[in-house]
Amino acid sequence: MFTAETLQKFDREVAKYPADQKQSAVMACLALAQEEKGWLPPEAIEAVANYLGMPPMAAMEVATFYNMYDLKPVGKYKLTVCTNLPCALSGGYHAGEYLQQKLGIGYGETTADGKFTLKEGECMGACGDAPVMLVNNRSMCSFMLPEQIDKLLEELK
Repeated sequence: MFTAETLQKFDREVAKYPADQKQSAVMACLALAQEEKGWLPPEAIEAVANYLGMPPMAAMEVATFYNMYDLKPVGKYKLTVCTNLPCALSGGYHAGEYLQQKLGIGYGETTADGKFTLKEGECMGACGDAPVMLVNNRSMCSFMLPEQIDKLLEELK
């Protein structure tokens, strides 16, 4: 199901924990599986669980709890806007509305060209930089006012 390279990365994550606690690497292994597949289909979640010797439902519970895991295909760029209260009050709500208007999609949707998926996110720990966005779960963007959003979208196109 996974490439040899991804399995080696799984091994590195598992090695960080005592041998009888392999399942502690579930979050990292799910992220690596998603990195390889582009999203987490049920069979990938099950394969991670089997690799870690845990019930598939336990891995599914982790994958469905955290919003960084994608349980359906997403665009090339996943834009997650923090809409938790501090960010929402500091422009996050407006940033989300602006992105929806610019991209022509709502939260949880992907543009017709498959380029952008828009998601709502919980606190990203950067309230002082609001409004905050995350690109592909990796790059945090701060102070995302319309001008910065336009610049980001242009860079990603």
